[in-house]
Amino acid sequence: MKNYLIGQHPRIEKIRELVSLVSDSGLSVLLQGETGTGKEIVARLLHASSPRRGKRFVKVNCAALPLTLLESELFGYERGAFTGADRGKPGKFELASEGVIFLDEIGDMPLSLQSKLLHVLQSGEFTRLGGTEDVKVDAWVISSTNHDLEADIREGLFREDLYYRLNIIRIETPPLRERRSDIPLLIEHFIGKFERDYGMECHFKWDSTLERLFMAYHWPGNVRELHSSILRLILGLGPDLLVKEFLTNMRADHKPIPPELPFSRERDAEHAQESPEDNGLMPLKELKAEATRDIERQAISHALNLAGWNKREAAKLLQISYKALYYKIRDYGIRNPRDHQEGYSS
Repeated sequence: MKNYLIGQHPRIEKIRELVSLVSDSGLSVLLQGETGTGKEIVARLLHASSPRRGKRFVKVNCAALPLTLLESELFGYERGAFTGADRGKPGKFELASEGVIFLDEIGDMPLSLQSKLLHVLQSGEFTRLGGTEDVKVDAWVISSTNHDLEADIREGLFREDLYYRLNIIRIETPPLRERRSDIPLLIEHFIGKFERDYGMECHFKWDSTLERLFMAYHWPGNVRELHSSILRLILGLGPDLLVKEFLTNMRADHKPIPPELPFSRERDAEHAQESPEDNGLMPLKELKAEATRDIERQAISHALNLAGWNKREAAKLLQISYKALYYKIRDYGIRNPRDHQEGYSS
């Protein structure tokens, strides 16, 4: 799997320099930045650039699991440790030994588990759940967070001693709005990736108006949102719908709409004529819900056509489960135009 850090902004070049400098050090690295800024990409680049590249890269999402499951996921368990544990299981730290363990969203790790993680970082050993023997490991720990951990420490949500153990090397991933000059490069990369990986063709018109909107938008979801926006355009989302969505988001987040955009005055005039009731939360939710349904219906239909109505392949293109796609096809009443008598086959 190849990982790319796309961009020529000085802050991206600085990340490349840091990756080159620390990749063979084995020192703990803390990746800090907003959601969608590419922290996992940087973690994988560190692994790929290190002497450990031939060993495992093991990712653990600390925000996705409750305390009991997260502890057994990290440190494993012995047979009989709890009901249903009919055999022992190694944890992620054991699997990552001699390789890399990537602790994603470390700021969401429960306090009660932080002390055990600190012990592993200090001693290189731990005991499995239900076990009595120490397990020794040598895993390079890379963690990431979108939290302000120093603020979390002041509020008693994160251990200060653990923070200093994790924060030996700190790499900050900048939000997309702070490196707008990289947007054209990222767009070109994503279009090429979709065409290469999925056989998609870029049919939407990439004109100066759309380009100026992309450069003016504040990108709250960062590079991940840009990736999704380009995919939706390729899948058949009308640019006008995307324009409407972006403008709605900018107003909702109290971001000014630059006057140089050709549609800004017209849209602002329409907005100014709306009644106060039209500016409440419910209409905004209804607008987003309606736009989302239209977008999903178009994207699903296009993906099904690309996949020759193979629903499992279409689900892969859309990056959703087959079951989720099945229910959306049913809810939206989407039918195969080549065979109206076909049921919902697999």
